[in-house]
Amino acid sequence: MSKVYMGVRLQRLREEHRITQVALAKALGISPSYLNQIERNQRPLTVPILLRINAQFGVDVQFFAEDDEARLIADVRDVLAETGAGTVSVAETRSLASNMPEIARAVVELHRRGRAAAERADALAAQLGDGHKFASLAQPGANDEVRDYLNRRCNHVAELDQAAEAIFLESGLAVGDVATRLAQRLAQRHGVRIAVAGADDTAFGKQRFDTGNRVLHLPEYLRPGQQAFQMAMQLALLELGEVLDQLIRDGGFAGAESQRLARIGLANYFAGALVMPYALFLQAAEELSYDIERLSNRFGVGFEAVCHRLSTLQRPGAPGLPFFFVRVDRAGNVSKRHSASDFHFSRIGGTCPLWIVYEAFSQPERVLTQIAGMPDGRNYFWIARQVVSGAVGYGRPQKTFAVGLGCDLRHAHRLVYSRGLDLSDPGAATPIGVGCKVCERQRCPQRAFPSLLHQ
Repeated sequence: MSKVYMGVRLQRLREEHRITQVALAKALGISPSYLNQIERNQRPLTVPILLRINAQFGVDVQFFAEDDEARLIADVRDVLAETGAGTVSVAETRSLASNMPEIARAVVELHRRGRAAAERADALAAQLGDGHKFASLAQPGANDEVRDYLNRRCNHVAELDQAAEAIFLESGLAVGDVATRLAQRLAQRHGVRIAVAGADDTAFGKQRFDTGNRVLHLPEYLRPGQQAFQMAMQLALLELGEVLDQLIRDGGFAGAESQRLARIGLANYFAGALVMPYALFLQAAEELSYDIERLSNRFGVGFEAVCHRLSTLQRPGAPGLPFFFVRVDRAGNVSKRHSASDFHFSRIGGTCPLWIVYEAFSQPERVLTQIAGMPDGRNYFWIARQVVSGAVGYGRPQKTFAVGLGCDLRHAHRLVYSRGLDLSDPGAATPIGVGCKVCERQRCPQRAFPSLLHQ
């Protein structure tokens, strides 16, 4: 563990527990003068003291984690760049995020709300010009709020993982064959019948629940594992209402739309956790060297579902690799992004065209790899593949995306996809950025916009 200075956070801990420096020093077995030096950032917070804090107060060590700080620094830098204050030094930004994280988060949140208000104003102006009704305006910003909530939790929701494993055992479910027993549970406990028919995907998406007749309608093109996923999502809404309500309350979501999307997102998380239960899935991932296609075959789900699940394996004491997950379309729109570590997805000006995830569209069915070097000197290992979903049949529209799964380069040797690659060669890395508007690479051949950091 590198030297970590967390004086302000320690002061905040004291304030929350309403204890003096002398009392805290006594509880931690150190002198008041030593504690005073830690709080004034004259001494680092050491591992032994951090463990004593955890033992005395039950404080999650993530409260003092550096990964969250790295993500917060990147968020603040984006905000400063977009508002014309890109000349603020990294040292000043790091000091703000380290010593006053709540103020830093407030700055990011205020900027998010301001940007959402500007987007609503633009949408209103456009719709008034076209004669549309004001009431039809969408409320942007809710998706970002839900994503930020999951990223704050390192994309891991322990409460839902534990509930899923308990139901998996209680219902006698089997890996790769969840749908049959899950349909029985829905019928016996909730009087819900499953109806699979040749419905058009555009009619109701991947599922529709008829509350009056207690029927869950699923389109015929879903494979058994996908059907099980949709059943599990409905089961979460029927059986875990109180758990979902508490998570949403704890998340502090601002409006009804954010709360609605959070409920759907958490229900989807539970579905993935039930079809791919934590301990069994992690064991299989390690056994197969994180071979996504073999995991997909074993658990009966798609490539994207496995990638998404791999990005959630951050259980204390039994973590998987800290992955980042992203899904994009051909136009560069990012529809999903989750990070179990400190990789930063830009909110401004799109993503980098040199990123391997976009190459996946030109090579369908192939898993592509890339060692990507970021402007801050960090290197990451990425895999990407195109995925297709939706109704099958001639002339029926489908959805096409590219999904990417990445991790810090130091973990790449544990992946089957790194075999035969020289991970130690510094020249093997492709220089990429987080988006032209916040990228520091001035001589990039793919630059589309001037960097806001140098204006």
